[in-house]
Amino acid sequence: SFHHFTILSDFFSSFSFSLIARFRAGSYISGAITEIFRRQRKMTGSLLSRLILRRSSQQQNRFIWQRGISQSAAERTKDSLPAEPPVLPAFDHVPSPYSGPSGSDIIAKRREYLSPSIFHSYKTPLNVVEGKRQYLFDENGRRYLDAFGGIATVCCGHCHPDVVAAIVEQTKKLQHSTILYLNHAITDFAEALASKLPGNLKVAFFTNSGTEANELAMLIAKLHTGCNDIISIRNSYHGNASGTMGATAQSIWKFNVVQTGVHHAVNPDPYRGIFGSDGEKYARDVQDIINFGTFGNVAAFMSESIQGVGGIVELAPGYLSAAYDSVKKAGGLCIADEVQSGFGRTGSHFWGFEAHGVQPDIVTMAKGIGNGIPLGAVVTTPEIAKALTHRNYFNTFGGNPVCTAAGLAVLKVIEKEKLQDNAFVVGSHLKERLNALKDKYEIIGDVRGKGFMLGVELVTDRELKTPAKEETLHVMEQMKDLGVLIGKGGYYGNVFRITPPLCFSKEDADFLVDAMDYTLSRI
Repeated sequence: SFHHFTILSDFFSSFSFSLIARFRAGSYISGAITEIFRRQRKMTGSLLSRLILRRSSQQQNRFIWQRGISQSAAERTKDSLPAEPPVLPAFDHVPSPYSGPSGSDIIAKRREYLSPSIFHSYKTPLNVVEGKRQYLFDENGRRYLDAFGGIATVCCGHCHPDVVAAIVEQTKKLQHSTILYLNHAITDFAEALASKLPGNLKVAFFTNSGTEANELAMLIAKLHTGCNDIISIRNSYHGNASGTMGATAQSIWKFNVVQTGVHHAVNPDPYRGIFGSDGEKYARDVQDIINFGTFGNVAAFMSESIQGVGGIVELAPGYLSAAYDSVKKAGGLCIADEVQSGFGRTGSHFWGFEAHGVQPDIVTMAKGIGNGIPLGAVVTTPEIAKALTHRNYFNTFGGNPVCTAAGLAVLKVIEKEKLQDNAFVVGSHLKERLNALKDKYEIIGDVRGKGFMLGVELVTDRELKTPAKEETLHVMEQMKDLGVLIGKGGYYGNVFRITPPLCFSKEDADFLVDAMDYTLSRI
């Protein structure tokens, strides 16, 4: 029966990788040997696939029912089920031999010495020991396509030689001093960053993370306006400190601590929202909050251009411009949280807010700004920046010469290698192929996002939009086994977050979709 073949497939898969693990205990498994085992596994999968496809029509109908996919959809896809697992694109890099602690040893130490709040992906978490461009390598030398990019952080590619060289060169000269002394690294980067922003957004204050940047932006807005009320959007994520946790609007990311002065507007979600794609109707709630939840004036309105942690949710067209109008009339500032969507990730624009035709008063950024270096920034106008001069404000590591040297190198690589253009071209191709999967599988409820910030939402019922949480975890596990790493997000944990390095190729995109296709066909 099909059930028996599934068990047999799992047995061969586990057997192949258990052999690798045993070899690993005695010596390092080179990339070449690992590839042999992968091909052996592929041959096994191919044999099983041919046997499975020969099952009777009655068995096929029973399997379709178990998958929760309608018969009509199954009829459209049954003749195009992928027979064999896809193969990773060729890549000319052999990882260095690894002789460090095993994954199981690291897990044991994490449990003993690190906070229990730290969690990991996958039932058996990856021990990642090396990265190169858009690929990661585990302790056994196995290669994985990184389609998560360290949570939308690695933009130039892992260990990009230009970024590494800038870090090493600056570290050899001066690793740290203080911004109380002069150093050209911070001013060089600030000038280059200002050139990427519109209007009079030219004054930067550097931080170590996106949370710090958003905290500072909220503080500046309150000081500049003399008001305390902040408006953010439901389902948003802005950080995990006291102020940003208040602005964050998902209970799963909030603790029971005092969070005052924050109002959460209705989420302009075209897929799950009450007004569909009518942005102006959603924006009326911002005005209602000002009218009925404040004294008529506010400090700021903060929003992501595309909600990242919330499940790659694009804001309904026309929403941001209407919301900005209401906030500005109430004396408030508009803060664009570009922590995930900035630095060319959306492809069509360098900053996500530009696609909405708006001009923010403050822009916050992190993640892709340093390609993995702890670096964040708040950029605003000279007038608004004066708000911090009324008292002393200081950040010991903000503007560190090594971090800002890395940031400048990142900007140069994005420009030199035309990574924003690549995000647009390859990202558009990837989204088109993902939409084709949506037409093929009823379990895909929505495909959304721009460039290399894409989301795929799984549901068990398209009409009710019931979150397919268990299925999402299953597909992630199976795709990892095929060599693809993707993220997970959304309040219900049923959205794939696809945020790869911006050097992701068309072949990588095709492999990702083929792996998802192969996995979904076997749910």
